[in-house]
Amino acid sequence: MLFNVERATEYMRDCGLDALVATSPVNITYFTGYFIWIDGLMKEYMVSPGGSADIAQGYALFPADGEPALAVTGSMLAVNGVDLRVRDLRVSGDSGLDWSLAPRSLSGRMNRVYALVKDAPGYGTTTEALAGALSDRGLASGTLGVEADGMTAGRYAQLRRTLPDARLLDCSNLIRLLRMVKTGDEIDRLVQAAEISETAAMSAMEQARPGDNVQDVIRRFRAELGGRGADLDHFAFGVHGLGIATEPDFILGETDVEYVDWGCRYRSVYSDTGTTYAMRPLSGDMQGRFEVLRASMDAGLAAIRPGVLSSTVQAAMQDVVDDAGMAMYPHGHGVGMEVRDYPILAPDNGLRIADDCVDVPSDLVIEENMVLNVEAPLCLAGVGSLHLEQSVVVTDSGSRPLVEQQRERPVFPLGAST
Repeated sequence: MLFNVERATEYMRDCGLDALVATSPVNITYFTGYFIWIDGLMKEYMVSPGGSADIAQGYALFPADGEPALAVTGSMLAVNGVDLRVRDLRVSGDSGLDWSLAPRSLSGRMNRVYALVKDAPGYGTTTEALAGALSDRGLASGTLGVEADGMTAGRYAQLRRTLPDARLLDCSNLIRLLRMVKTGDEIDRLVQAAEISETAAMSAMEQARPGDNVQDVIRRFRAELGGRGADLDHFAFGVHGLGIATEPDFILGETDVEYVDWGCRYRSVYSDTGTTYAMRPLSGDMQGRFEVLRASMDAGLAAIRPGVLSSTVQAAMQDVVDDAGMAMYPHGHGVGMEVRDYPILAPDNGLRIADDCVDVPSDLVIEENMVLNVEAPLCLAGVGSLHLEQSVVVTDSGSRPLVEQQRERPVFPLGAST
């Protein structure tokens, strides 16, 4: 299970919440496991010409006491919830199904979906469905943490009108803080995503030769991911040290040395990593800079342990490159159900991570079972670029690699002289 029940329960107790309500597609998946590709894509005007650009509104309910619930738009999509641990699935709107023939014998779980869609209460909206779930749990007048960032202002106002006796508190940042510390299931998925991504990228890059278009490398990477059950998130590359790109045609020259950064999406989690891709051994100038990047990475990894501030890790990395007189910004971030989760390993900016439920410094304390990426990029304008990025799981006394990643030297095409 992705959802960190113990951590959520602790936050709710500390904040005096009777329930948490997720409203964005990613956090509905986090709370319940429910995912349908179209939820973040289908906008109102696409089915109702002249309508708004709002996406369909769903809700996931996690009460302090009692069973969780899920409210989704469109009964025809309810079958996507057939394998969920959440048993209370509520749907709104007309099913769009033809009921003129008697059903054949269905398995238990499919029969449950049939009964749900056929006999569901006639909720006009998912907001009404959520209100029904809350009422059934005696929470219609409770204190509810609601992910306001996943709703438009109009829908939030509608929720307030539908629940006039409830106390609604924005918990958008609470949920971000909740998701920082991973469950065993999420770590396992992140390991699988990283393993798939690493194998696919190395294979794609090692097959390339000078004169190849980097877009062919990306196509090979995409195909390798697909064969392993993952989807492309990104494959970014440096272009003569002039910046980072994903779209241009770029022909790999015999002396090119460039930044590469890649990732995939696998079972609702992301991988994100990178290295230096070189067509031949580095020059003395580039090798010296690569060694500084490696030393910076090592300093950052050594600084990671529970109780340390996020800025401390970045400072350890920055000290190495500053001492070498290099103009670069090593940093890091969490990774999980989004390509960047909290914490962000960056200098303390003095801001607060705050909503109606939490208020903490943005310079977050590192905790056990966070999954962090530490990265060191360097773009040398008109020359080339270098990069290193590694992923670790925070342990009780330090960190361990999420997966094995060769980052002691650049990646070269197979057969290149190293």
